[in-house]
Amino acid sequence: MAYNEPVYIKTIARGQLKEKIRQAWKILKSCILCPRECRVDRLSGETGICKTGKNARVSSFNPHFGEESPLAGTNGSGTIFFTHCNLMCLFCQNYEISHHGYGEDVSLEQLAKIMLILQDKGCHNINFVTPSHVVPQILSALEIAVEKGLRIPLIYNTGSYDKVSTLKILEDVFDIYMPDFKFWNPELAKKACDAQDYPETARQALIEMHRQVGDLKINESGIAEHGVLIRHLVLPDMLAGTPEIMKFIAEISTDSYVNIMPQYRPCGKAGQIKGLDAFLLESEYDMALKAARDQGILRLDKPHRIFRFVY
Repeated sequence: MAYNEPVYIKTIARGQLKEKIRQAWKILKSCILCPRECRVDRLSGETGICKTGKNARVSSFNPHFGEESPLAGTNGSGTIFFTHCNLMCLFCQNYEISHHGYGEDVSLEQLAKIMLILQDKGCHNINFVTPSHVVPQILSALEIAVEKGLRIPLIYNTGSYDKVSTLKILEDVFDIYMPDFKFWNPELAKKACDAQDYPETARQALIEMHRQVGDLKINESGIAEHGVLIRHLVLPDMLAGTPEIMKFIAEISTDSYVNIMPQYRPCGKAGQIKGLDAFLLESEYDMALKAARDQGILRLDKPHRIFRFVY
């Protein structure tokens, strides 16, 4: 399997990864890694919103064939699902992982080994799912993995509740950013994840990600190698503010590759928020696709329509 050389190879060759690792671990002493700014000493085992101390916690890892086709290809995307989350949406479809903490602590060496296992299985990339709260651990494990032969692109698969200052540490480490822009309305963000600043935070995060890597570039084999792939989960009654989000994405670039996702279903504690206790209608999904096209966004991932029909 031939790839262009991932950006982290040159970063390591220039001796810059070690400084990034130092910066990231320093933040954990009084943690302000993400916008929550809990200021707990995670190096001593204290935990904040993400309930994660010094060690990363992994719930599962495997070649994933359900990701977007430029990521999954023929051999799968090498997903590593981290336990816990810094956003904690009440309707999370992985509620047992994000809220209940299903998973096991892993050392840096174990995390590096997981990356190498996925590469050995032929995965096209290493896909870090919910990585915002474990950036130092990822960077340190990467250094170990590269020494042992890791050579495939990295994906930062995030809910977009990321600080620009942290993303800047990741520059020239990740080839692919995969942010999910969840809500445009601060009031809904407050109700859903106690993060009223989410919309503005996500906007600034997407701008920074695009500055670093640009639009998604797909090679002749149909595999993504570099750039931003944006996800957006459509909510019932257009509660997510899909038209506004599409307008914002188009202002960054109309060549943005966007996956408009129809698989919303009431999970976790979704019933606590009016409107989120419903299933998405096919007509609402069609409206979301139209909102993207109306803004000139045409690089849309192939729709996978999954609807619950009510008789």
